[in-house]
Amino acid sequence: MNYLSKRRVAIGAMFFFMGLCFASWAARIPDIQTKFQLSEGQLGTILLCLPIGSMLGLPIAGWSVHQYGSRIVILIGSFAYALTLPLIGLAPTTWLIVPVLVVFGMLGNIMNISLNTQALGLEDQMGKSILASFHGLWSLAGFTGAGIGAGMIFLKFSPAAHYAVVTGISVLIILFSQKFVLNDKRDSGESGGLVLKRPDDLLLRVGLISFLGMMTEGCMFDWSGVYFKKIVLAQPEFVALGYVCFMGAMASGRFITDKASNRFGRISVLQVSGALIFFGLVLSVMVPNLYTAAFGFLLVGLGVASIVPVSYGIAGRSKLYSPSVALALVSTISFFGFLLGPPVIGFVADLFDLKVSFALIAVNGLGIALLSSIRKQVFYSQEPISTP
Repeated sequence: MNYLSKRRVAIGAMFFFMGLCFASWAARIPDIQTKFQLSEGQLGTILLCLPIGSMLGLPIAGWSVHQYGSRIVILIGSFAYALTLPLIGLAPTTWLIVPVLVVFGMLGNIMNISLNTQALGLEDQMGKSILASFHGLWSLAGFTGAGIGAGMIFLKFSPAAHYAVVTGISVLIILFSQKFVLNDKRDSGESGGLVLKRPDDLLLRVGLISFLGMMTEGCMFDWSGVYFKKIVLAQPEFVALGYVCFMGAMASGRFITDKASNRFGRISVLQVSGALIFFGLVLSVMVPNLYTAAFGFLLVGLGVASIVPVSYGIAGRSKLYSPSVALALVSTISFFGFLLGPPVIGFVADLFDLKVSFALIAVNGLGIALLSSIRKQVFYSQEPISTP
């Protein structure tokens, strides 16, 4: 294995550790609710702490990576993120878990930006698209974390003990990976600083594409089970089928996105992804039986899989901003989609029904395809890898 391959394995391991920590936290949310005797509304308020922390972390991430380089941010942030996880389980009151979750969300997004900056640097060194495979490892870690969580619950481990085990695994991964993290230099250009600026035409376009993709992803995460229960009328044992099809397709799709991008170009991949989202949701709405809806959700998962990594790959080559700042700007725009999507589904469902809500989200796929097709030279001027 050559040195670049070792770096790829190491950075992939860091993405895996991040996904493992996040999935481990999510697996014990019901136990956190029970521990503090929270109602659904109170739990929802507590869960808002993570996105609040994530939003606070976005400008800090762009600035810190720009000023100090992604390597030092990763080395400090990875240990901080891993060590924050058990603090969630140890928090004795809701007043203490709130700031811990805000910090956990903040560190998570700082690591997100710095790791993607690293991945883009390695991508340039290798001369081919590899970013999506790293996002695939994050998704794969989600399944692994959920499995470990189920085992810990079966063995009656407390959330604190469970999180401590995951932290131990994470520290081992970090120690293995740290010597292969790219030693990039800080950017001395004028495009740094806190991310409080207007994106250029490229980043605005890519941000909107990512916004629509993340909006769809958030809706599928939160409403797949409800759709299968209330619209598909699935038996209880099949209510989770749509979610499993979506998640499985999204995770596996990220491992083929790089090959597709290298062969056909990133723009073509975005266009096909938008079409898959549209047709998958239209099929699920028009023919909402168990088999067609499951297949439709699978198509949506394949479509969503490539949106964020391909968008990041284009944004990271902005000629106006450094990669870290460009990624933070796009993440800021797209993150609002992730937050906005689920409430929109609920609001429209209250006015009409869930089928109308999902039909509305299907339009996101058309939006992605159109934004990727109009004035494509905006993308090509920044795209050195595998353009058609």
